[in-house]
Amino acid sequence: MFDLKAYLKEKQQRVNAALKDLWHDHECSPTLLVQAMRYSLEAGGKRLRPILCLCASEVMGASEADVMPAACALELIHTYSLIHDDLPAMDDDDLRRGKPTCHKAFDEATAILAGDALLTAAFEVLAAAGRRQPDSALKWLEVIYCIARGAGYSGMVEGQMMDISSEGKTITLEELERLQRLKTGALIEASVWVGAVLGGGSAHEIAALRAYGRHIGLAFQVADDILNIEGEPAMLGKPVGSDEAHQKATRPSLTGLDQAKARAAQLADKASEALRIFGNKAEPLVALARYVIERNR
Repeated sequence: MFDLKAYLKEKQQRVNAALKDLWHDHECSPTLLVQAMRYSLEAGGKRLRPILCLCASEVMGASEADVMPAACALELIHTYSLIHDDLPAMDDDDLRRGKPTCHKAFDEATAILAGDALLTAAFEVLAAAGRRQPDSALKWLEVIYCIARGAGYSGMVEGQMMDISSEGKTITLEELERLQRLKTGALIEASVWVGAVLGGGSAHEIAALRAYGRHIGLAFQVADDILNIEGEPAMLGKPVGSDEAHQKATRPSLTGLDQAKARAAQLADKASEALRIFGNKAEPLVALARYVIERNR
């Protein structure tokens, strides 16, 4: 039987080691900016996006070492987004992963610059990988495109803008799903997409993995909405009830808790169904689809 807990622990350790290697030139005397970047990056976290990237590439038979730069870049971008999301101008949160948020541990200006630097560093890591693998340069260019689409104005940033704009307003369920597919789902889909591209998947295989990513991307946000009501603060590393306090539109606020849970389960099932063409090779991804909606943080 597949042991997801052991699988996640092993992948987290490898991703964390690779992320730490990014700073070897700054180990002796890191600048204030690098200290702030590392503070947020090394604060913990599930490393879900890099793991999804690695896992999707494994389905295609790719080497983990060849894909790890993309996995690290995805975590750099995710961390930047959390730093900016926590700022007073956004959600104004004091805790992230059980620790003071970056702007609390340092200051607001440093947090903004640390986020900017992490985003830029992500594309430096991707470009460097392409330079080291000249025979695969076009593939890395495609990866840069995939991630830029997921992280930028066509994806995560637009979703964040929609989220802020909808606070205190009544929006439709269709509008909420579009917001959440962009804010959270787009980078998750991109993570799977990138793994499929680097793994050399066919157009049909890449489409199947992207469909999986779209479903679990939305499922992840629905589960987050539920955890913001039912979660344990000690496990989440942040207070619960913040969505209601900020008057944010969420799945439970529009449909009720039971229907939100049913939607999360439906999305996980759809994600697993999209992987049927891969057979047993996709077992880790199938398990991750359940993890996304059953996690406690």
